[in-house]
Amino acid sequence: MEHTGEERFRPMRYVSDLPHETKEEEHVVIPMSDGTRLSARIWRPVSSDDEPVPAVLEYIPYRKRDLTAERDSINHPYIAGHGYACVRVDLRGTGDSEGVLADEYLELEQADAEEVLAWLADQSWCDGSTGMMGISWGAFAALQTAARQPPSLRAVVIASFTDDRYADDMHYMGGVMLSDNLAEAGTMFAYATCPPDPAVVGDRWRDMWHERMENTRPWVLEWLRHQRRDDYWRHASVCEDYASVRCPVLASSGWADGYSNAVMRLLGNLDVPRKGLVGPWSHKFPHLGEPGPAIGYLQEVVRWWDHWLKGVDNGVMDGPMLQTWMQESVPPSTSYEERPGRWVGEPSWPSPHVKAVTHPLLRHRIVRPDDPGPAESHDGGADRADDPMTVQSPLSVGQFAGKWASYNAPPDLPYDQREEDGGSLVFDTRPLEEPVEILGSPTVELDLSVNEPVATVAARISDVAPDGRATRVTYGLLNLTHRDGTGEPEPLEPGRRYRATVQLNGVAQVFPRGHRIRLSLSTSYWPLAWPPPRPVLLSVHERSSSLTLPVRPVEEPDELPRQPFGEPEGAPPLSTTQLSQPEQRWEVKRDLIGYESALEIVKDRGTVRVDDIGLDVGCRAYERYTATADDFTSVGGEAAWTMRFQRDDWDVRVETRTELRCTETDFLIGATLDGYEGERRVFSRTWNETLPRELL
Repeated sequence: MEHTGEERFRPMRYVSDLPHETKEEEHVVIPMSDGTRLSARIWRPVSSDDEPVPAVLEYIPYRKRDLTAERDSINHPYIAGHGYACVRVDLRGTGDSEGVLADEYLELEQADAEEVLAWLADQSWCDGSTGMMGISWGAFAALQTAARQPPSLRAVVIASFTDDRYADDMHYMGGVMLSDNLAEAGTMFAYATCPPDPAVVGDRWRDMWHERMENTRPWVLEWLRHQRRDDYWRHASVCEDYASVRCPVLASSGWADGYSNAVMRLLGNLDVPRKGLVGPWSHKFPHLGEPGPAIGYLQEVVRWWDHWLKGVDNGVMDGPMLQTWMQESVPPSTSYEERPGRWVGEPSWPSPHVKAVTHPLLRHRIVRPDDPGPAESHDGGADRADDPMTVQSPLSVGQFAGKWASYNAPPDLPYDQREEDGGSLVFDTRPLEEPVEILGSPTVELDLSVNEPVATVAARISDVAPDGRATRVTYGLLNLTHRDGTGEPEPLEPGRRYRATVQLNGVAQVFPRGHRIRLSLSTSYWPLAWPPPRPVLLSVHERSSSLTLPVRPVEEPDELPRQPFGEPEGAPPLSTTQLSQPEQRWEVKRDLIGYESALEIVKDRGTVRVDDIGLDVGCRAYERYTATADDFTSVGGEAAWTMRFQRDDWDVRVETRTELRCTETDFLIGATLDGYEGERRVFSRTWNETLPRELL
């Protein structure tokens, strides 16, 4: 999912002189077969009245009239100006579309998408060919709709997405629940209950708004009812059947994003024309990419559409299958303006350039495959072969982990890992004699035992500079009850030895000469990940454990010029006025009397006026994650949102709050929803529910 209403547009070239003169239809009704009417905004060439063009759909729940209006004004008129009908549709139950949005990626949502595509293909200004594009939810929608093979859909362009809704979204990583499961549920609790604009829907706005509030529940309740991979998550997970996608795919993401893995999985598993692009970015379109460098992404998108929707022989499939930014070493920071590095290209994925190199672990060391064995080592390893290394991490490990998916506002990247490493089991290489470059997903193979039936392992790889500063490069999580990956977790037998593999997120990274590569293992990673019910003592038998790195030899050709992309371009953004200042805050707090620790996050965009429609929009999110000492049942999180819309005497707001706490056996969920007209509360509802923990 994406956080909208917080865009900060990096400098780009705004282009007004485009090949086609365009016109905009601000509100077009698209009827569904059940009578529901969806609201669309359409940009298309004036000439399409007489000369039909392909249609490109972006289909998301984030309010085209206000919250995504500025970004839409950069993207869609630009593409339309190159000869396409660009169509931005609010999902059922969002923005100015009728109905209720009850959850993400439901069958009804995808059936609506098919009907929208059929409607577009049947319009007099459309030549019958369609494409879909988007970031985050829009990319999910495009890929999931492609798997249904609607007849008009010829190609898709997707950014920051996944093909695996359970294990590679914000819900459960390696069977470990992420705190973003709560945070994003809070986001959508607010978005799904916002009113439509009476300037568009007329006097029906109040009835439509109350229908949404009456029929919306906190989404976290449903997500917590499915704590393991089941049919709920298998639905719309393209990884269940890659062969269902039969149209060409241009896929992109960023190394600072939570969705850094799916691009390479699609390249390796789809059997259609496909291209992949991974930059240094957080959860942003590549032409708006932060950290930089941003690229001329929309030019690449137009080339993709020209080839697959218009049949232009423009060489779009020439060159490497995967283009990615090989990141150079940087000091730890919670935010970067730019990430130094270079573009590299791979002819296919898996790449013949990348070799899996397995490094044994030995008494706090990551050893080279050709290093002396334990009997010849200098630390007496052979004498302690049966003496495992142990760690029981405090709850403070993870406070500098950053967000699961960086939105780069406020600064949310991981900070210096040395404090985290103090509560972890740490293995280092010797200072590197030559640079090492990796590209792909590292894995950690562990021979381990634990003292509890439910246990988590968090594995992190860091780049350690000669002065000791440690910059996290990638990480992975595994709930050891999910160690066999079948979707049917089993409790652990305390003291029994198991073999488990932790897969870390994909990355491209240079480790310079003189630096060290560090592997850190911890048994908690709060608040990024929800901890197990009780503290866990992890024992690692390091002689039979290892770290495998996807090494791309430095001497391999990059197969790309250093700057293979143009400068970022887009259409001029619509006019907005900042009426009150935004607030961005990210604070770690520790009380050394009561031993409470807290992470507080504020994301407040202030009040922004959309000038051409005279609408003032406010959007404020607050998150708080707390724990007391090392009481694993004391952890809790809350996500609170305020959304406000005001024009003349129309003044409405939605306030939502979702709280999640736990015992050793249960999750405790509390939530409130309040709707206001002016200062008068016109709707209020409260939820309090208890759901069992399922080996989590």
